[in-house]
Amino acid sequence: MTKNVDNLTRTTDDVVIVGGGLAGLFCALKLAPRPVTLISAAPLGQGASSAWAQGGIAAAVAEGDTPEAHAADTVAVGGGLVDEAVALGIAREAAPRIHDLLAYGVPFDRDLDGRLAVGREAAHSARRIVHVRGDGAGAAIIAALSEAVRRTPSIRLMEGFVAEALLTEDGAVTGLQLREAGNPAARPVVLASRAVVLATGGIGHLYDVTTNPCEASGSGLAIAARAGAVIADPEFVQFHPTAIMAGRDPAPLATEALRGEGATLINGSGERFMRARHPLAELAPRDIVARGVFTEIAAGRGAFLDARQALGARFAEKFPTVHASCIAAGIDPAAQPIPIAPAAHYHMGGIAVDTRGRSSIDGLWAGGEVSSTGAHGANRLASNSLLEAVVYAARIADDIAGHAIPARARLPDAVTARGGAADSAAVKRLRTMMSAHVGVIRDGDGLADAVRHFAMLEREAGNMVIRNMAISALLVAAAAWTRRESRGAHFRSDHPADAPGRAQRTMTTLVAMREVAESLNERALPRIAQSMIG
Repeated sequence: MTKNVDNLTRTTDDVVIVGGGLAGLFCALKLAPRPVTLISAAPLGQGASSAWAQGGIAAAVAEGDTPEAHAADTVAVGGGLVDEAVALGIAREAAPRIHDLLAYGVPFDRDLDGRLAVGREAAHSARRIVHVRGDGAGAAIIAALSEAVRRTPSIRLMEGFVAEALLTEDGAVTGLQLREAGNPAARPVVLASRAVVLATGGIGHLYDVTTNPCEASGSGLAIAARAGAVIADPEFVQFHPTAIMAGRDPAPLATEALRGEGATLINGSGERFMRARHPLAELAPRDIVARGVFTEIAAGRGAFLDARQALGARFAEKFPTVHASCIAAGIDPAAQPIPIAPAAHYHMGGIAVDTRGRSSIDGLWAGGEVSSTGAHGANRLASNSLLEAVVYAARIADDIAGHAIPARARLPDAVTARGGAADSAAVKRLRTMMSAHVGVIRDGDGLADAVRHFAMLEREAGNMVIRNMAISALLVAAAAWTRRESRGAHFRSDHPADAPGRAQRTMTTLVAMREVAESLNERALPRIAQSMIG
C-alpha cells in the first residue's frame, strides 16, 4: 500500500468485483481459482436485495415445461421491448445454473419424490419457481454463497467499502475510487485494476417507499454513467404491488407467491378490485396490479392483501418470513387483511451490456440489477431477476477467463474527493420527489420538475453520495420525461396509451440526460419571468 496527500492507492492484478449480492458472489466463485477482490459495502450476506428475495428463481425444470415457454412468458409481459434471443438464452441456461447453486449448498425445496418443488407466480404459464422454505430463497442462496466465498482462498474480501467513482483513461477502466462505508470523512482509497465487474444492485432506495436495502441507492449506475457508459432503459422501474405498510424503511415484502396460493386483493370495503382490471385479476402483470393498488389508495379506499381464506392457520408455516413481518407490525395475517402499498422493487434499466456482460467501457462488465441485458424489457417477469443474475455472472466469468487483461500503464488518479456527511434533508427530498413524480403514475409536469431538481442537485452536491444519488435519479426521470407514452412499468397519465413507434429500448448517456435537463431549464424561464411580472 502506498500513501499520498489525497488518497491511499492499492494496486492489484485481481479481477475486482463490486457487490456482495447474488451476481457478485456467483461471479467470484465461477472465476476461482483466478484471483478476485470482492468489495462489499455491508458485511458479506447483508445489504443485498437478492438476500431479501422471497419468490425464488424461475427455471423450466418441471416435467412438461420448456425454456421456450418460459421465454414466451417473459416476452409477453415485457411491453414489446424484450430481446427475445436474450430471454431464450437465459431460460435455456436456467437448469445448469440451478444445479450450480445446489452444488454450492443451496437447499431448494423438493417434493415427496425428491424432485425440485416448483411454484406458480404472476404471469407465468406454468409452475416453474424453485423456492427455499416457501419464502426464504434469497436469504438461503446468499447465505450458502457467502459461506462458499469465505471458503475460497482465491477470493480476497474488502468489506465495508463503497465504490464512489470509476476511474478510466482513453475509454478503458483503470480502477475504482472507494471510501469506507459509513465514514464520509475518511480519505478515498484508489484500487488500480484493468478488470472491474459492477454488481452493485438497483436503485430502490432512491424512492421513499421501497422494498430494497439502503445500499440499493444507484451508486453503481451513477459511477458507470459518470465514466461515460451507455445506459439502457433507465425509465423502467418495477413497483412491487404488495409491500406491507408497517412504518418500516425498507418496507417488508408480501411475496407474490401469496397470490399464487390464492390470496386476494381487497379494498377497505372488502371488495376485490383486480377482477375488473385484468382477466388474471391478482395474478396480472405487476405494473397493472401496482396501478390497481395505487388507485385504490389514492381514492381513499385503501388496499389490503387477504390470505384468510386461502391460507388461514397455514400462513405461518407456508410463509414464515411474511408472517414474522406482519406479527412484528401487530397484524395477524391468518385472521386480518394485510395493509399494502406499491413500493419501488426492481430496476429493469441499468448499464447496457452485451450477451457476455460487457459494457461500452473496455474492462468494465456488469451483472445483476445494475445491468440491463434486454431480458426484462419494460416490465420484469416475476423471479426472472435472480435467474438473470446467475446466468450473466457465469457468462462474465467465462468471458474474463478468456480475456487478456491489459497491463497498467500507470496508477490512476483519484477524482475530486468530496467527503463529509450526506445532507439528510436533501436525501429525504430526493426520495420524496422520486416517489411523487417518478413513481407508479407519472406526468410530464411532475417529471420536468424532478429532472430540473436532480440536475441542480448533481451540480451543487458537496458530497459524493448525494451526487451519485442525484445522477441515478436524473437518468430515470429524464428518460421517463422523454418517453411520451405508457409502456410496461412506465405509465404516463398524460400519455396513457403506448405509441407503436416507441417500441424500442432507450440507449442513452449521462451527457444526453443533462442536455434534457438543460432544455427543460430553458423552457421554464419564460414561465418564471411571467409569474414575476404577474
